[in-house]
Amino acid sequence: MTDMRRKDRALSEEEAQALLDRTEYGVLSTVGGDGRPYGVPLNYCVIGRAVYFHCAVEGQKLEHLKNNRAVSFCVVGDTHLIPEKFSTRYESAIVTGEAEEVFGSVKQAALEGLIRKYSPSRFEEGLAYIARAQSQTRVFRITISRLTGKARK
Repeated sequence: MTDMRRKDRALSEEEAQALLDRTEYGVLSTVGGDGRPYGVPLNYCVIGRAVYFHCAVEGQKLEHLKNNRAVSFCVVGDTHLIPEKFSTRYESAIVTGEAEEVFGSVKQAALEGLIRKYSPSRFEEGLAYIARAQSQTRVFRITISRLTGKARK
């Protein structure tokens, strides 16, 4: 893996983790069996040293994951244009890891994590929704092998 070119803009792993924990969505990047890349925005939650996301029971990202579990997941935090410098203030973090489908209590915990993150005031309703929709939902865990962050402040 290549080192970051602008080391002066590198975030510490703790700062990158905090950014990953607080952003609302990220972009999952995969590679299909034909070698073609695919990036898709999605909601997620972080539990421990892993990123969890849910999806339908079929689709392009699932075809890609069947052929290659290696993924990249990118989040972007606050941004601010600096027109006079032809630049942008930004913060971002990138996860590199492998995605695998989870089941049972791990799947349930991930779905509950998503409810806590996106609908915390409706947690009880969310549990009922999970019970109704769980069979039509797949959940994946990206085990983080590398987490990097970068910012121009």
